[in-house]
Amino acid sequence: MEPIEQTPQNKLLIPLAIMVAGALVAAAIYFGGSNQLTTNYQQPTTEAEIDMNSVTEKDHIIGSRSADLVIVEYSDTECPFCKVFHETMHEVVNTYGGKVAWVYRHFPISQLHAKASKEAEATECAAELGGNQVFWKYIDLVFETTDSNDSLDPAELPKIAQTVGLDVQAFNTCLSSGRYTEMVKKSVEEAVKAGARGTPYSVIVAKDGEKVVINGAEPIEMVKDKIDALLK
Repeated sequence: MEPIEQTPQNKLLIPLAIMVAGALVAAAIYFGGSNQLTTNYQQPTTEAEIDMNSVTEKDHIIGSRSADLVIVEYSDTECPFCKVFHETMHEVVNTYGGKVAWVYRHFPISQLHAKASKEAEATECAAELGGNQVFWKYIDLVFETTDSNDSLDPAELPKIAQTVGLDVQAFNTCLSSGRYTEMVKKSVEEAVKAGARGTPYSVIVAKDGEKVVINGAEPIEMVKDKIDALLK
């Protein structure tokens, strides 16, 4: 897929969309009393409306890219609903075995969670130093450690790196270099282009190209219903 052309319109559209997403998530946190993100904005519902980058070998994935279904999730490590949905997705891949794969992509909403972008960069440093499996171990621990909403102390990031077996000095060098800053920014742009207006935002992709949106942190049974309908 071609990169987003940086026209004046796009430069205004992307920050505006992210600000809207932040406001929606903030409202859900303030007014909500549940673990599910309820969305009052219109999500794309057809394949034609979802302009999403294809899954490649560069993606962070549990399972195979050739699985019957691949769920692409755009997530923010400081979003409380993402924290809940992270566990849901682990249950999904465990339940369906090799039939369903899970791809994680970054969508930190910096207007709401100032620490999330750096945490996303930290997961990329973990992947660089330890590979795909260590990426997942690292991000699992980030979600386990944080209480969400910018509560994670940045000093925990190298501690988590040590816990998953990384060279802490190499990790700190990577994180302080900022070499993944632009990559995370591009991931945010791609998320907005794919239709994301809040977090988590996930798209189930079938082998035949059919796409179905998972709106926010849907409960496991709702997610299973969508998966089962596509697997029939």
